[in-house]
Amino acid sequence: MSMNFARAGILERQTAMLNEALNAASRPTGPAPASQGARRREALPSQHIQNSYTCRFISDPYHESPEDYFLVAGEDVAPRAGDVVLAKVVGIHNHKRVETEQSRKAKLFDENLILLAYGHRYAADQFLAHIPDNLDYCHLVAAGGIAGVVTESHANMDDPTLIEPLGLLATDKGIVNIGDYAPYANEPRDSAAESRPEVIAVLGTSMNSGKSTTLACLANGLTKAGKKVGAGKITGTGAGNDRMIYHDAGAAEVIDFTDFGYGSTFKMDFQKLRDLTVNMIDVLSRDNDVVIVEIADGVYQTETARLLRDEIFHASVDQVVFSAVDALGARAGVQTLQEAKLQIACATGVMTASPLATQEADEVLGDLNVPVISTFDLTCPDVATTLLKRD
Repeated sequence: MSMNFARAGILERQTAMLNEALNAASRPTGPAPASQGARRREALPSQHIQNSYTCRFISDPYHESPEDYFLVAGEDVAPRAGDVVLAKVVGIHNHKRVETEQSRKAKLFDENLILLAYGHRYAADQFLAHIPDNLDYCHLVAAGGIAGVVTESHANMDDPTLIEPLGLLATDKGIVNIGDYAPYANEPRDSAAESRPEVIAVLGTSMNSGKSTTLACLANGLTKAGKKVGAGKITGTGAGNDRMIYHDAGAAEVIDFTDFGYGSTFKMDFQKLRDLTVNMIDVLSRDNDVVIVEIADGVYQTETARLLRDEIFHASVDQVVFSAVDALGARAGVQTLQEAKLQIACATGVMTASPLATQEADEVLGDLNVPVISTFDLTCPDVATTLLKRD
């Protein structure tokens, strides 16, 4: 690898290497053609197109009238969050599969065509990515179907999978955005829902601290106790694996932010995030005895930190179940949440896989009056129901 490649950013290095390979094969090089020239309308290619989980709600309208859809490309085309792009896979790296509408992990092959939604991504264990201002080469930043440009990467991550946008999907009504096809509208809300069942929020120290497993186990225990549970994920990056584990656990109703038209909630306007919180809880409250919602990433993530101190969030949630990786994280996280005036039902998560870490957490949380409960003990009806405040 040349010194120029080594000094360049992730995308610059990858595209330089791609152009070097294209040049060796006597193929056109330079910026992606869709990012060049005057704005134009192009027909969809005849090649098979694989849709993704995040774009699943456009599948039925598209298949009903495929002749209504075309691509928009050109140097003045700037994607927005949720805009749907048809992209060609040109360099398979970290993400070797894309999640389909049914949440199946479809294997990627070079030059596959995939439908993705542009979005920002915040994933401390993987990538930091942003929406570009053009249709030049970019990345598959999440297997659920998010396109963006990776600017930072965890040291253990392979390079992101490189894609070539061919154009934004459009109809005569304009650019197709997943928000226009979502089953639920994110209506403005200036207060919490007036009537709701008990609501438990699952938070954690970080990504991969055990939040989704915690929610699933708690939903399973409450379901065994005869409760009808509604489960939701308010923030994060679009993917079907979390909602599937909620279903597997027995939750009667499951929704997430993609049902409201958001491929990712990172960099989302805070008022809209607050609206989303109230609207999701409101939907899940209509026909369930208990509502459990997950907040992605850790308590210091920008949107999460602000949400936890919001008065409408406080009025929408009765208590918090906190997932931690270790005892230190458990104590710091619980203190942070208590300082924000939130009620903590228990601490749990990845740390409870270790008897020693569990014992440490139990000792350091004793003076904070927060019990430590093994994640999988939450599947026991007697344990799960002890967390309910209203019973």
